Amino acid sequence: MADTLIVLPTFNEIENLESILGRIRQAVPAADVLIVDDSSPDGTGEFAERLATDDAGVAVLHRTEKDGLGAAYLAGFAHAIDSGYDYVIEIDADGSHNPASLPAMIELARGGVDLVIGSRWIPGGQVRNWPWIRQVISRGGNAYSRIVLGSKVHDLTSGFRVYRTSALTPERRASVSSQGYCFQVELAWRLERAGLTVVEHPITFVERTLGTSKMHVGIVVEALWRVTVWGLTRNAPQRVSAGGR
Repeated sequence: MADTLIVLPTFNEIENLESILGRIRQAVPAADVLIVDDSSPDGTGEFAERLATDDAGVAVLHRTEKDGLGAAYLAGFAHAIDSGYDYVIEIDADGSHNPASLPAMIELARGGVDLVIGSRWIPGGQVRNWPWIRQVISRGGNAYSRIVLGSKVHDLTSGFRVYRTSALTPERRASVSSQGYCFQVELAWRLERAGLTVVEHPITFVERTLGTSKMHVGIVVEALWRVTVWGLTRNAPQRVSAGGR
């Protein structure tokens, strides 16, 4: 059995699914893939089932409603842990994350890193095809989160990650309160505060060319509000110990 599971959450990604799945299978053929579909009305879930029929390393988890990116990933994490995988990976289905970066990221995890974050905002990382305003929002939001939370991570919002499943204990997963894109900030911060090893690996992020982005202003507002609350209470007693790097 493979020791690595790649979790690929989907909602209306029928245009991108076959391409990103092919790129993943080419980059890391030894890994298994779990497509987590939130009842996409465009038929993504049914298309995923057809793709899985031709590849024993691909499975599909159907969720009954669109319940947030964080909930989809937590369902994938639970599947990975229950199935005995040692590593679990987050990657976007829209093709913005290059699976060719995964071998290097997995190697870091195999070397003992608990969380490897594919980072746009460290030396060697970059973003392509984003308007300047979106770059400003992302850089500014990450800088704000880093300062307010006392984190050393430069790209807390990145959704391209490799976790050691041993880091995702039931208590840590249960402590995550956000279900949207702020899920990424919260989980990385909680693992960092727990004293686990978090390392950033430079990646090139390329904006999607097909389909529609799920990002909107409400997501940014929610993230800033939650980060501010966490920052104000971060010195209060926590369910995880302070520390980390």
